[in-house]
Amino acid sequence: MSEAIRSLEPLAVWNKFADLNAVPRPSKKEERVIQFMLDFGEQLQLETFKDEVGNVLIRKPATVGFEDCKMLTLQSHLDMVHQKNNDTVFDFETNGIRMFVDGDWVRAEGTTLGADNGMGVAAIMALLESTDIEHPPLEALFTIDEETGMTGAMGLQGGVLQGKILLNLDTEEDDELDIGCAGGIDVTATGFYTEENTPAEYQGYALKVKGLSGGHSGMEIHKGLGNSNKIMNRLLLKSAANHGLRIALLDGGGLRNAIPRESKALVAIKNNMAQAFEKDISNWTAILQKEFKSLDPNLLIQWEPIDVPPKLLSIDVQETLLRAIHEAHDGVYAMSADMADLVETSNNVARIEVKDGRIKIGCLTRSSVNSGKMELANVLKDTFEKGGLEVVFSGDYPGWKPNPDSAILKVLKRKYETLFKEKPRVVACHAGLECGILGTHYPEMDMISFGPTILGAHSPDERVQISSVQKFWNFLLEILKDAPKN
Repeated sequence: MSEAIRSLEPLAVWNKFADLNAVPRPSKKEERVIQFMLDFGEQLQLETFKDEVGNVLIRKPATVGFEDCKMLTLQSHLDMVHQKNNDTVFDFETNGIRMFVDGDWVRAEGTTLGADNGMGVAAIMALLESTDIEHPPLEALFTIDEETGMTGAMGLQGGVLQGKILLNLDTEEDDELDIGCAGGIDVTATGFYTEENTPAEYQGYALKVKGLSGGHSGMEIHKGLGNSNKIMNRLLLKSAANHGLRIALLDGGGLRNAIPRESKALVAIKNNMAQAFEKDISNWTAILQKEFKSLDPNLLIQWEPIDVPPKLLSIDVQETLLRAIHEAHDGVYAMSADMADLVETSNNVARIEVKDGRIKIGCLTRSSVNSGKMELANVLKDTFEKGGLEVVFSGDYPGWKPNPDSAILKVLKRKYETLFKEKPRVVACHAGLECGILGTHYPEMDMISFGPTILGAHSPDERVQISSVQKFWNFLLEILKDAPKN
């Protein structure tokens, strides 16, 4: 890790971020970072405890003169998305993130950076450790598993939090105040097939789709970025129709909340069709690269001859599977009629795995309207069931309904305008913030979300803007000085 990170301003925040990023913390494997946070709070001799699902809470008394202010709950999540480039050697379960400074940005070497939501965690840690920052009573809530199920927020019991105002530090544009978010549901389609022996007159090929941008499947779904699973499916459909292609293996995408960047397939082609297949793949590559020239200029489609795969999907299973993937909606499904430029409902065809007689397709469907979320989920269910697959819904979590009359929103708008001489953008986002879930446990809590500028979240291109972190920190400190009275 570059030591240059520790010399950035504000020193307190960047040093805590560096400490945090030295601790492996992939979603659902947060044991070490949980212990790290418990040790941190206890070393400061602050009230520190872990709830029954693994969330960590730390409370700090008010500084002199702020004892009669309302307690503020500061909230961020401990886990991070683990995505890396295929050519990057890195183990998220044992390695700390390797960071470097790139102009006004901090990046990671071939992996996600963890600024989502590590910058929020680091800012809260810096406040808890401070000895010279004025503040009201503080309650820090560090949740687990936000990225792959929000089980930390879901498992938090009512009556644990004492604050009446919650500041969620998980927004990724520094001129935004977020007052709403989308809910989501996982749609998983599975099936089984009997493999067939590959006929003697076939030869094998490996196909790869790579070089796509990927990114956050909520915040960036409106950009129309390439989805490697859908692009690969187009290639397979065309090749099956034109050259009798047969599939042996299909493996694409990764986490549900990341737009898939890479996909590979092992296939077989009749010997007498091989030359035409290779020519068409080259032609289709040029067509797709032109199609995605502006959105994903680094798209690559690679092929190479390999040993003939010994087993294949049957033609019937292959045809119904490719047709189902083709018809499965990916991207924006509906825009909001209530808030300008807000995606209301979308789906990400995130993960496809076909091998060893088993098919599994994973999607994440999001919407700020629960009925819209379930409508699209059921459309996907019908699509996959027509393809002979069994579909289950899981991980359902609610959205966060905007409250434009929020008292804390009025405070933050006024403070932002005073500090930065411009109006903030009051928005709702098409990502899953924990506020929606926390609001079900604490319906009277006034909540708002903000944070520094982070680009490329959920991809190895993730980066956080250094000057924006300074802006975010100054804003947070000014909010503390103007905390509401009891």
